[in-house]
Amino acid sequence: MFTSTDQLIECVPNFSEGRNQQIIAAIAASISKIDSIKLMNIDIGFDANRTVFTFAGKPAAVEEAAFQSVKIANELIDMRTHIGEHPRMGACDVFPMIPLQNISMKEVVEITKQVGKRIGEELNLPVYLYEHSATKPERKNLAYLRKGEYESIKDKINLAEWKSDFGEQKFNEKFGMMALGARNFLIAYNINLTTKDEAIAKSIAKQIRILRENKDGSFESNLVQNVKAIGWFMQEFNCAQVSMNITDIEKSPIIEVFSLIKKMANEIGADTNGSELIGLIPLRAFGRINNTIDLETKINFLGLNAVKPFDMEKNIIEYNLGMI
Repeated sequence: MFTSTDQLIECVPNFSEGRNQQIIAAIAASISKIDSIKLMNIDIGFDANRTVFTFAGKPAAVEEAAFQSVKIANELIDMRTHIGEHPRMGACDVFPMIPLQNISMKEVVEITKQVGKRIGEELNLPVYLYEHSATKPERKNLAYLRKGEYESIKDKINLAEWKSDFGEQKFNEKFGMMALGARNFLIAYNINLTTKDEAIAKSIAKQIRILRENKDGSFESNLVQNVKAIGWFMQEFNCAQVSMNITDIEKSPIIEVFSLIKKMANEIGADTNGSELIGLIPLRAFGRINNTIDLETKINFLGLNAVKPFDMEKNIIEYNLGMI
């Protein structure tokens, strides 16, 4: 489908719907119908009431698929009735675009601005640029934009500092607001614990935040500088879970992050019980790979098949796109 000379962008939009299969299918169709797009993965979270789509394609195709998927979400998702475990602020909560092949971050930033402008003008939805696309320093951080979630938008959106980058500066009760931006690879990664006690998961997430804030130069502190974690109970798996975003896969290798969480859990009388990736993962996130057996060993160590099936051909980006 793609060649080694193509410019490719990966998109990982998060939509606030994980229960209505018709809505999820409609969003998927709006993406996959675009030429030069491959819809690689759909990760549905019932408890989170959130679905993460992963697709890749050439720049012009990505622009069209991004707009069409947000358009469908605007038509079909009503945030006034949305309830879920995952923090959220809009029907399309966040729409990241990642340089994948033969394209620079600067070029992807310009594409996010073009898409945001079209969403703002044609759909009149409030769009906030974040990460590398951010127009204000504080907006680089998704957590800043999402603070207070959907319920806070009504009070803050009319403030001068909350003027949207695109779209009407007005509370859209049905849609909410969205973040759109260019960023590096991020791994959305959850580790299950051998306990139902949510307090243990929250304690581990707090330890990670403390280590990150200390910045004492230790190995563990350095390791978690690019790890954002929360703890919760997941009814779907009937256990407590540490849910993370790993924002730098080189500085915070997934193998070492998992090992640290396992150590923390052991210290408070629990253990890890498999883990799950939300969406896809680049091969290099596993560290240096000598052969397929070595890769399978790492997948087994992480317990990526314990929670739900993990298929290298589907879940690793390079295999999925036929780049290997």
